[in-house]
Amino acid sequence: EVQLVEFGGALVQPGGSLRLSCVASGITFDDYVVGWFRQASGKEREAVSVVSQWNGLNYYSDSVKGRFNISRDNAKKTVYLQMNSLKIEDTAVYYCAAGIFSMGARPTSLGLYDHWGQGTQVTVSA
Repeated sequence: EVQLVEFGGALVQPGGSLRLSCVASGITFDDYVVGWFRQASGKEREAVSVVSQWNGLNYYSDSVKGRFNISRDNAKKTVYLQMNSLKIEDTAVYYCAAGIFSMGARPTSLGLYDHWGQGTQVTVSA
């Protein structure tokens, strides 16, 4: 059974930091591109950051570029999202997702991802 489980969501003040983790099981992790997506209340799910199979290529949305950093540890089957300088507008449920495709495709396209986690809530509030 394939599972992606997210950890690390919390309530944090503006300007604070969080690190999210996504732990995979049931897949050959090295084969998969892994992305972090988020969905705020009343909004569509959007791509936040994506990492290629071997950390060689990363994607960041304009809204998080310079503040978030994605990385992966294939030995631990884990992808991390370090989130710094958090803003109120970063509040959302954050999901990790995994798919097998080339980063030359549109890594932000939700349809490319075969497996999704259940999500973890990140709330940025004073």
